[in-house]
Amino acid sequence: MARLWNRNRVGKAVFLAGASFAACVAAASPAYGQTEAEEAAQAANEAADEAGDDSTIYVTATKRETTLLEVPFSINAQTEKDIQRLGAGTIEDLSRNVAGLNVQNLGPGQSQISIRGVSAGQIIRDQPGVKEQVGVYLDESVVSLSLFQPDLDLFDLNRVETLRGPQGTLFGSGSVGGTIRYITNQPNVDKLEGLAEANVHIVGEDSFGGHLKGAINVPMGDLAAVRVVGYHTEYAGFINARRPGNGLSEDVNDGRRTGGRIAVLFQPTPDISITPRVVYQEVRANGFNRQEVYNLYANPFTTTRPAVNFRDREQFLLLDEDFKDDTLIADLTASADLGGVELTSVTTYINRDILVSRDASALTGSVSVDLGFPAAGVLLPSNLVDRTDLKTWTQELRIASSGEGPFQWLVGAFYSDVDRVYAQRLPTPGYDAFTDAALGAGTSAAVANGFPLNSPYNADLPYDIRQTALFGEASYDITEQLTATAGLRYYDFKEERGFRSGGLFANGDNQTDETKSDGFSPRLLLSYEAADDVIVNLQASKGFRLGGVNDPLNEGLCSAQDRIDYGGFDRYDDETLWNYEAGVKSKFGPITVNAAAFYTKIDNLQVTADAGSCSSRVVFNADAHTMGVEFELSARPARGLDLSIAGSWVEAQFDETRLKQNGTVLEGIRDGNRLPSVPNFQVAASAFYTVPTGDGGEAYVGITFQHNGSRFTQPGDQENNPRTFVHGLPFGGAPAGASTTLNLKLPDYQLVNLSAGIELGDGFGAVVYVNNLFDENAILAFDRERGGRARLGFHVGQPRTMGLTVRKRF
Repeated sequence: MARLWNRNRVGKAVFLAGASFAACVAAASPAYGQTEAEEAAQAANEAADEAGDDSTIYVTATKRETTLLEVPFSINAQTEKDIQRLGAGTIEDLSRNVAGLNVQNLGPGQSQISIRGVSAGQIIRDQPGVKEQVGVYLDESVVSLSLFQPDLDLFDLNRVETLRGPQGTLFGSGSVGGTIRYITNQPNVDKLEGLAEANVHIVGEDSFGGHLKGAINVPMGDLAAVRVVGYHTEYAGFINARRPGNGLSEDVNDGRRTGGRIAVLFQPTPDISITPRVVYQEVRANGFNRQEVYNLYANPFTTTRPAVNFRDREQFLLLDEDFKDDTLIADLTASADLGGVELTSVTTYINRDILVSRDASALTGSVSVDLGFPAAGVLLPSNLVDRTDLKTWTQELRIASSGEGPFQWLVGAFYSDVDRVYAQRLPTPGYDAFTDAALGAGTSAAVANGFPLNSPYNADLPYDIRQTALFGEASYDITEQLTATAGLRYYDFKEERGFRSGGLFANGDNQTDETKSDGFSPRLLLSYEAADDVIVNLQASKGFRLGGVNDPLNEGLCSAQDRIDYGGFDRYDDETLWNYEAGVKSKFGPITVNAAAFYTKIDNLQVTADAGSCSSRVVFNADAHTMGVEFELSARPARGLDLSIAGSWVEAQFDETRLKQNGTVLEGIRDGNRLPSVPNFQVAASAFYTVPTGDGGEAYVGITFQHNGSRFTQPGDQENNPRTFVHGLPFGGAPAGASTTLNLKLPDYQLVNLSAGIELGDGFGAVVYVNNLFDENAILAFDRERGGRARLGFHVGQPRTMGLTVRKRF
């Protein structure tokens, strides 16, 4: 019955999409497609680039073509030229040059994004119920997914837009802290063009990587064009793994990314177009960027095996680890100018299959020590396998004014149907025999609950999430200098979640839960042109994130105290926030300045925390706030010299204290404590000097400096810090009281990048670069298992990287 119901749901979504397109056809005749605003913005950016005007960037953050100066709220846009000169391959690379944007790197395909300090802590791979705080869009299609924001390739992008603050009116879907928009170059009926790019680089001392990428745009007469993009990247590894018997495997976290997209534009008349597109990408990683300090099997305390003191960028493995992400995105963007109004329809289907396979031997072995298993049982290799199967349908239909005049408006409707199935298995061959020997014959079969044998933990969590929204926004020029904008979004969510578990470490759960919520997200903006090219903006806006149900504690793994402290938190409430900001944007000849000050009041922030020794995670609610300033300045003080600096200062803190039953603070939720993963201060500066080559090209040299301030991974890390972790695992000769003391405050880090390039008039270009010149070992996040009893470590950044990129444009 459940399967039949799911098929009916998909059929309903397909029917809805078809009905929406039928409405477009009826209203606009034969076709629909790429929005006029996006087409105009791309053309304007290309024209500005050809004219050498780097200071004027056109965006579509308001669903209309405007310059950055004209957008009535805080926004950043990194252009294709910026991406190429920075040598950026991921959103993390770009984030260090964008004020207020922070990306926590947990490995390929697992980055977590926060904007302006709105962060609830590190979300781990086994928390599928937690919703994202930043919406991510590929052009008009929402592609956000908590835990696994898609690791999209940045090749052949027109720009990447960062919209700061809640964007619930126009974008919804996870945009409580802000929105990231990847804007691709669109098919063009006017010219045949293409770009080929090749790269080779070395990471650290001896690990090689590189990529091959290509894009071509082919007009098909005056009415159609096709754009084809393909890419393949080989990731160089930089983490070494110690093995049993003191063996060593080098560069275990290497991998690859392969993909492409095909977009076809049909434009039978200047006012009507249709753009179907297919995007496919595979990401593979053979390990994770984890640097260990302590492991059950490799530590300074063992006496029956070689004692281990880990070096930088080292870990211990019994089993190889693996990450796979196969992503298919098929969308259809339809647009028609009906004379004074533009009708747009966006239909998107996403299918993602994600596998996270990690070595959980230390985790399983730590439980085995507690259960009194012999050494042979403790040493069994144990593989934690997490699978995510995602299918998403979304449909947006909107109509907007497109003519001139003081009054502009937009109204629309949005529907999404998300089917997400998360499954977890812990295959540990031979484990049942040790279980039955230690706990009694038949124990393993009695607790299996229908799951496979020799797997002490198993869980299936199917999620069905439906969202319906109506939204609108309107602006009116009150005077020639003053414009007011008001927007409102009505949302209605319904989430159904199942939870079934089995195995020795599980509770044998079998339950179904439901979460519902509806409400309004308003926004009000005032924009005042104080002088020529000086605009002051004021904004008040609301953001929303759906609540949910916590997974049951793995009670068999918990200490008695942890069961008391973390039990009973069955649900967490919706998160809402109000953002208030004032900003100024100005352009004085070669100098551009954008700055904003903001205050955000957060009610029921969904705080993620580890549940002590339970190998479980719990979401709590707590009130909090963020406040700060951000600025971006660019200047050309002399011909050929381009300078820029961007920075942010953010105070992100809890506004209440929550206590455990014994009176101690609950996981760092103390009034005045910092919100997790948020640096107080970030700054990035760059200088590029360019000279003409005489053939219409140019040569340049550049340097960038990036500072990222100190942070905490989880809110509880700032309590009792530096912290002593008592492992309590008498194994391998280690005493039961063996302990490791760590400072959990992640240190600030600085990165310096150098580059030099040439771009000839015939379209050939080459860049040599050194990233992380001083080989900083950037500590990105703290990693622990079973409250630090089984394993302790940190996620770290990429070491010094030297490379060469060549490209040919035609």
